[in-house]
Parts: sequence; structure tokens; C-alpha cells
Amino acid sequence: MGVVKLGDVARESRLKWTKSKQDVPIVGLEHLIPDEIRFDAYDINTDNTFSKRFVKGQVLFGRRRAYQRKAAIAEFDGICSGDITVIQAIEGKMLPELLPFIIQTPVFFDYANRGSAGSLSPRVKWEHLADYEFELPPLEEQKILADKLWAAYRLKEAYKKLLVATDEMVKSQFIEMFGNPLSLNQKNELKRLGECCILNPRRPNIALCDTDKVSFIPMPAVSEDGYLVDMTDEEYGKVKKGFTYFENNDVLFAKITPCMENGKGAIVHGLINGIGMGSTEFHVLRPINGISSPYWLLALTRMPIFRERAAKNMSGTGGQKRVSASYLDHFMVGLPAIEEQRRFEAIYRQADKSKFELKQCIEHIDKVIKSLING
Repeated sequence: MGVVKLGDVARESRLKWTKSKQDVPIVGLEHLIPDEIRFDAYDINTDNTFSKRFVKGQVLFGRRRAYQRKAAIAEFDGICSGDITVIQAIEGKMLPELLPFIIQTPVFFDYANRGSAGSLSPRVKWEHLADYEFELPPLEEQKILADKLWAAYRLKEAYKKLLVATDEMVKSQFIEMFGNPLSLNQKNELKRLGECCILNPRRPNIALCDTDKVSFIPMPAVSEDGYLVDMTDEEYGKVKKGFTYFENNDVLFAKITPCMENGKGAIVHGLINGIGMGSTEFHVLRPINGISSPYWLLALTRMPIFRERAAKNMSGTGGQKRVSASYLDHFMVGLPAIEEQRRFEAIYRQADKSKFELKQCIEHIDKVIKSLING
């Protein structure tokens, strides 16, 4: 078929919902997941003014803030927000199964974002999207391509489920070995967390020149699943004031909402000159007095029930709520024997290795999908 415009092979569906909304799935932008072709979240029986109708097989594209990369195929009928453009493949020109992969390409999102208008909530119109040009094979080849793409995507989903299962295994192992960290009936002697680690250790006198390099870790460099994903080199003189100090094997704990609730935290390692500086929204926990493993400490502070309790003890208002150092200091924890901590660390490290391999597989599948779409 060659190069086509999206408007030649697909159209915007402008169907309206005119019946009762009772028990009908209601989809807003918040239900679409960035870079995910599928979604299963929706509201039901909630007050809303939505009237746009969609049917199974159509693609829901988030036209507001297109840079968020939200677009997914509908696997059920329902009603959606006016900030969602409903796109439908034209029969005989494009297979519906191929359409979501075309929409999900980075080049399409870039094109959509360039055509967005508005300052606070930029939106893109269908008329702009319809002019998007891309290479489209004949129908018989589209079927082969779509089958390959969906096979790759299903394999990717299977690997992602294994990632989640691995995380759940680590949490379950923690509970099995050490008990519920919120219970006062612990398997081990209760101690204040502040007795087991130094909270926000003071920076010692450092024999560095202002031009010497240290590692710098802002909040975005720490993931919500417990890892350092990035750090930069900075001259010590530029970051020695106004930032948080830490060293290798310290545990970072995001204290501000929503980063804290989302699980941001990590063990720091590989720091240049053994020194790190970072966001003031981190608490730093340095293991001492019976804690041999930062992995046990990280797992404790990343447990959902630990974070939920911490959230109830935050102070401040709105988006400025924070967990105080005093709360962490006085948190009572059953401190396990060093041998048990080391046994748990071995389990954690093995899980990390498995997750790393799974993520590599997922990255490889993403490259395969990209190569198939780009020909």
C-alpha cells in the first residue's frame, strides 16, 4: 500500500452515549497507562458529564497532554472523557489489530505533541492526527505483521507479570522470615530504628577540592521499585551546600508525597570518591548497631505496610507533606540476627538478578516491536 495518511485508513469515531450510564464502564485519561497498549481500569456508576461512546476494538488516544503517551485498544464497550480521541480503523484499508501499534510509536506521539495547542493543558485535534504519514503494507501483510506484534506483546506481558511475581516473592519472604513490621509481637527484640541506623548522618570534613567530582542524585534518579536509575557527576563546590549528603551503602528514603507513597528509595553505590549529594527530599539511613545488610533495611522501608503507616504520620499540607526524621527514629522494629539478615540479602540479590534478566528480555522485545513497525 505504501505511504498513507492516518486519515486515509482510520477515522475519528464521534458516537454519543444516549442511554442510561448505570453499570457502564467510564474511562478517563487517568485509566490509560503511558506506553501501554492495553488497560483494564475504569470507573463505574460515578457522577460525570462524559458522553463520548467507544466500542471494543477502537483505540482510545489521550489528546490532552499527548506527551504523556497514552493510547490503548478498548477491549470492552463504554464511555470516555472528551479529552480522549476515539480512533477506528477503516474496514478494507487497515486491520483494527494493527492500529494500536501504529498509534503507540514514539514518532506518532512526537507528531501529536507538535500539533498540540494550549499552554496549561495542550490538546491535539483529529485533523492534525489525520495528516500523520506512515508506511502501511497491503492487508494480507498487515495480518502477518499484526500477528507477530501481538505475539511479541503477549510475551512482554508475561515477563512483566514475572517481574511483579518476583517482587511479591521478596515481600512474602520478608514477612515469613521477620513477621509483620507493624506488629508489636515480633520474632526478634524490638528496637527503635534510630538505634539501628544513623538518620541523616552529618557530613564529615571532606578532603576534597571544590573542583573534585562527586555523584549527584536528584529525586528522578531513584525509581519507584527500589533502584538507582541514574546519577550525574558534579563538582563538589557546586553541590556541597543545600543538598543531602550520603555515602556508599546508605539507604535513601523519599520523604515527600507522592514519592514516599510510590515507593521511591534505593541503596546507593558506585559513588565517585565514595561521596554522594542529592535531593533534600531524601532521608538517609546508614546501617549500624546490628544491621549488617542495607538490603534488609531497604526492604523494610519499601514494604507497602511500612509506607502506609508512614503516610498516616506525614505532616504538612497538600503536595508538601513529608515524613519526619523523628517518625523514622522512633519506629519500633524487630531486629533480626545478622545471619538472618544475610540470608535475606542472598534472596534479595538473587531476585534482583532475575529481575535484571527479565528487564533485558522486555527491552529486547520492545526493540523487536519497534523494528517490526519501522520495517
